[in-house]
Amino acid sequence: MKYIYGKNILLTGGSSGIGLATAGLLAENGYIVFAGSRNPQAEIRRFDSGGEIRPVALDVRDTRSVDDAARVILAQADICTVIHCAGVGIACAGEEFSADAIMDLIETNFTGVLRVNSRFLPHLRKRGCGLCVIVGSVGGIFPIPYQSHYCASKAALDLYSVSLRMELRSFGVRVSLLMPGDTNTGFTSARRYEIDKSSPFYGKCIRAVGKMEKDELSGKPPLSAAHAILKLCKSKNPPARKIVGFDYKLLAFLRRILPDRTIEFLLRKIYIA
Repeated sequence: MKYIYGKNILLTGGSSGIGLATAGLLAENGYIVFAGSRNPQAEIRRFDSGGEIRPVALDVRDTRSVDDAARVILAQADICTVIHCAGVGIACAGEEFSADAIMDLIETNFTGVLRVNSRFLPHLRKRGCGLCVIVGSVGGIFPIPYQSHYCASKAALDLYSVSLRMELRSFGVRVSLLMPGDTNTGFTSARRYEIDKSSPFYGKCIRAVGKMEKDELSGKPPLSAAHAILKLCKSKNPPARKIVGFDYKLLAFLRRILPDRTIEFLLRKIYIA
C-alpha cells in the first residue's frame, strides 16, 4: 500500500463514533494514528498491519490542551495528516439561546478545528506535503428545524475548508470536507436538549428531533464514513467536498437545482407537519 502523504495521522474525536471507526480502519491499513479525545484509553493498540492507535489527551475546546498534545505528538512523529472528527449536537429552537450550550457547540464543532489546525498545519506546510480532512455534515447544506445552531456550525466548516484548501494548495497540503448524512453512532444519544417544557416550541422540537434521531439510528454505520476518509488519505487530489452515500449525493444535487421555497416546504413536511 502506498502512503501518499505519510503514515502518521492526528485524529480528533477518536474515542467514539466516526472518529473511533476511522482510527481503527486506518490502523488496520498500516497507519499510526494519534487518536485525540478528552478521556483517552491508557494503552496503545497495535495491529498486524504495523499500524497503531496511540491515545492522546486532547480537548479541542481548550487551547492549553491542544498545545500540550501538539508538543507531545510532534516530538514523536512527523504528522502528515490531520483528521477532525470531534463534534457535538444540541436540540432547541433557533430563538432560544443557552449561552453555555452554544459556546460548547461552537468551541467543539468549529473553533476547535481552527485551534487544532493552528498548531498542526504549519508542520504540514513546512514538510511540503499533507492532508487535512474535516468531518462536516449534510446538515451544513440543509436547514433542519430545531438544529439551526448545529447546522450553522457545520455550514461554517464548509466555507472555511474550501478557503483553507486554496490557501494551502501551493504548499502541497490538500484539504477535504467530508459530509456524512444520518449515521448510527453514540452522537444521537449524546445530543443535548436545550429546551424547556414551558417553551412554545417544546412539542414540535421533540417531535422533529425524534424523527431525525429515528433516521440516525437506522442510518449508515460509522465505518461508511471511515472508508470514505481512508479513500481521501489514498488520493493525490482529493475533492473539496465528499458526501457519504449515493442517497445523500442525490439530495445534495436536488438542493442545488430546486428553489429554496421547495426545499423549505419539503423539510417542513418531514420534520414539522
